[in-house]
Amino acid sequence: MKYNRILLKLSGEALAGDKNGGVCNDVLNQICDEVKNLHLMGVEVALVVGGGNIHRGVAGATKGMDRTTSDHMGMLATVINSLALQDCLERKEISTRVMSAIEMAEIAEPYIRRRAVRHLEKKRVIIFAAGTGNPYFTTDTAAALRANEIDADVIMKATKVDGIYDKDPMIHGDAVKFDELKYIDVLNKGIKVMDSAAISLCMDNEIEIIVFNMFEKGNVQKAVIGDQIGTTVKN
Repeated sequence: MKYNRILLKLSGEALAGDKNGGVCNDVLNQICDEVKNLHLMGVEVALVVGGGNIHRGVAGATKGMDRTTSDHMGMLATVINSLALQDCLERKEISTRVMSAIEMAEIAEPYIRRRAVRHLEKKRVIIFAAGTGNPYFTTDTAAALRANEIDADVIMKATKVDGIYDKDPMIHGDAVKFDELKYIDVLNKGIKVMDSAAISLCMDNEIEIIVFNMFEKGNVQKAVIGDQIGTTVKN
């Protein structure tokens, strides 16, 4: 395998499927089946999931809500999604731990880096909840931070399209897909694949990012073994 320890970044909106919000059980099961396949391959898997299907901090702030309060609500939304993923994975007999950046001992472990690494070494799937624990930072930044802390080989960002395009392929039929990009090009061109803080953190520490369509069966396994899937962002 090309990658032995990965961090898989999921958006909250992806969990909603075709619904306007909440968690779609069919999508949840599809994602967890892919994670289970990775686990059976021996890959060490950590997950970061957004909360946009329940609450987006930035969206709340634009409607007059205090930004810090709105971001805290968004962090709690990620905990709800993390618990849904944990429940689904454990029903598939995959040992899973939710580790929260905000302490809530009754439902999740506190995030401790050494403990997280030990869970991975014991082949447990980890779900990092509550972002970084700080307002003004997205779950993309949390994914980049946690990937660096656990020494992940790659960040795999699951989307509904098969990579990065020069413009929205859902709107423009002539959109051109990139097989490979440099971090600096993503920043200079303002490509909205991850926020600039996350891209900069990955660039500084040379962690590759693969943007791919997770909802095409088998894509994530192909990416792990080194097949050309989606778009790779690297130095």
